Amino acid sequence: MNDRAPARGEESVDEYVDADDRRIGVAFRRSMWVLVAAGLAGLVTYGVTRLPKDKPAFTETKVEAPATPARTPVAIPAARFTDVTKASGIDFVHHNGAYGEKLLPETMGGGIAVIDVANNSRADLLFVDSGDWPWKSLGPRRPTLRLYRNDGHGHFHEATEGSGLETVNLYGMGVAIGDFDNDGFDDIVVTGIGGIRLLRNLGGTGRFEDVTRKSGIASGKEDWNSCAAFIDFDNDGLLDLFVCRYVRWSPDIDRAMDFRMIGIGRAYGPPNAFEGTSPRLFRNNGDGTFSDVSEKTGMHVVNPATGNPIAKSLGVLPIDINGDGWIDLVVANDTVRNFLFLNQHDGTFKEVGAESGIAYDVNGNARGAMGIDGAYYRNDQDLAINIGNFANEMSALYVGGGAVPRFEDQAIVEGIGPATRLALTFGVLFFDYDLDSRPDLFHVNGHIEDQINKVQSSQHYAQPMKLFWNCGAACEHAFAEVPAEQLGALATPVVGRGAVYADLVGNGSLDLVVTQIGAAPLILRNDQHSGNHWLRLRLEGAGKVNRDAIGSWVELNAAGVTQRQQVMPTRGYLSQVERTLTFGIGKSEKIDRLTVHWTDGTIQDIAAPEVDREIRIKKAP
Repeated sequence: MNDRAPARGEESVDEYVDADDRRIGVAFRRSMWVLVAAGLAGLVTYGVTRLPKDKPAFTETKVEAPATPARTPVAIPAARFTDVTKASGIDFVHHNGAYGEKLLPETMGGGIAVIDVANNSRADLLFVDSGDWPWKSLGPRRPTLRLYRNDGHGHFHEATEGSGLETVNLYGMGVAIGDFDNDGFDDIVVTGIGGIRLLRNLGGTGRFEDVTRKSGIASGKEDWNSCAAFIDFDNDGLLDLFVCRYVRWSPDIDRAMDFRMIGIGRAYGPPNAFEGTSPRLFRNNGDGTFSDVSEKTGMHVVNPATGNPIAKSLGVLPIDINGDGWIDLVVANDTVRNFLFLNQHDGTFKEVGAESGIAYDVNGNARGAMGIDGAYYRNDQDLAINIGNFANEMSALYVGGGAVPRFEDQAIVEGIGPATRLALTFGVLFFDYDLDSRPDLFHVNGHIEDQINKVQSSQHYAQPMKLFWNCGAACEHAFAEVPAEQLGALATPVVGRGAVYADLVGNGSLDLVVTQIGAAPLILRNDQHSGNHWLRLRLEGAGKVNRDAIGSWVELNAAGVTQRQQVMPTRGYLSQVERTLTFGIGKSEKIDRLTVHWTDGTIQDIAAPEVDREIRIKKAP
C-alpha cells in the first residue's frame, strides 16, 4: 500500500467522496454498461431485419455554417497604475519567519484591511504581519499589526506606536473590520495561528483596546485561523463574527509530514496531508460578548464515512445569494469542495454547495481554492462568483443565482479560463478600474515554493498580476485580459497574497494595495484618464440595521443601466476593502435613480445626487 500523502493537485478520494456515493456510483456505472450492451444488441437486430436490402437513393444537400456576425474590434483601456509605494510613506515589510524548515503557514499570510480609524472618510491601511516563530527569533520583535493613517491625499504616516496595536503578538494571517458595538468607529479582528484578537476602537482617537478575553472569543492552539468577516446573520442589527479555519496544524504535525520534492528537498506540504477543520460563527450578544454558535448553526460539515470535519477554508464571500434579505456564506476551500451556507432565517444554515454547482469544477473535482469575490458583472440578474485556484488549475467563475441557487462555471466561456490556468492565484477582486459601469476582474498571483522553477519550468515564484477588462456585450467573451504592455505597474511579478481597493487620493478612482510574502507591499495609484463619471456612497444604518450597513444593497440606474452593489468589505484573500461603494457611470452626467435596500427589509429612495462626488446616506427613521 502506498502511504504517500497526495500531492497538491491530486485528489484524495476518501476525503472528498462519501462512502455511500461511491457505492451508488459503481452500481450506476454497471447498470449503464448493461443498458448500453442491450441497446447495441437491439440495433444489430434492427439492422438485420428492418433495413432495406437495396441501397437507397439519396440527394446530397450542401449545408453551410451560419455566418458569424462581424464584431467591431474594441480597444481595451490601458491600466494606468503607478507604483507609489515609496512616495506614499508606507515602509511595511512582511516577515514570515522562514528559516529553512519549511513550515506551511510561512507561505499563506498577507492580510490587509482598509480602515477608517476616525470615521472621517479617509482610507487608512492596516497590514497583518506574521513575524518570527516563537522558538526561532531572527531579529527584534515586530508587532503583528502595522497601522498607517492617510492624510486624505494618499500620503501616510505610521500610527502603530501608542495605538495599542503594537502589543498584539500573534503569527498573523487575516483581518476583519466592523463596528461590532455600533458606536460609529471601526473595530478590528485579526486572525492567526492558535489565536484571534478583537480590538475595540476607542472613539476614533487612534487607540485600540484588546477586548478578546472579555468578549468570549477563543481559539485552540492547533487552530489555523485564516479569513474572517463581520456579518449580521440573524438581522438583529448587531455584527456577528464568522471565522474560517484552514487545517489542523502544529509545528510537530508539519515536521512529521517531512514533505519533500525531488530537486528541492524539504518542501511545503500540501493541505491534503493535514486534517480538516470547521469554520466558526460567533453571535453578538449585544453586551460586548459573543457566543460560539458554530455547531448549532450548521457550520460543522463532516465526512459521513468518518465523522471528521472536511473544511480547509481560506476565503469567504458573505452575500445574499438568493435575494431573500438574509446573508449567506460562500466558502472557498483548498483541495476539498467549496461550501455554500444558505441562511434558513431561523438562526441556522444549510450547506448546499454541491447542489448549487459551486462545490466542484466541471469534472466534479475539488480544486485548491484561495481568494473569492462576487459581483453582478453583466448588470443583470446573474451573479458571478470568482475563486482563485492553485497553479495549473483555472480560476473559477460560477455564474447563476435564483431563489434556489444554481451556478455553472463559465470561466472559459467568459474569457478568464485559459489565461488563469498556469497562475497560482490568491487575491481576487471585482472592481471598475475605468469607471465605465462594468465591474472588471483583478487577480494577484504568486507561488508558495521559492524554487518551484527547478522542478516545473512553467512555474515561477513571483508571478505577474492579471487584470481583465469587462467589455460587456461588445466582445466575444465578457472579459478581455489587459495585455502586459498596457498594465503599467500591474505587470510587476510579485509573490502576491492579499489585495484591496480604495480611493486613497480622493479623486473617485479606485487604487490598489497588494501584499507579498516576505516582502514590501505595492501601493498602486490608479491614474486612468477615461473621463468617465462616478459616485461614491457611504451608508449608515440605524435600529435593526447595523451601523456599518453591512449586508445592505444599493441599486443605481444611469443611462438605462442598473448596477447593484452590496456593502461588504470582506473580499479577496484574508483582506477587507473599503466599505464605501464606488459606482462608475461612464459618460452619463446624471443619476436617474438611486435606491437603498436595508437589511431590515426597508427600501429607501434617494434623491438623485450630482455625479463625481461622495455622499453619506443615513437610514431614514
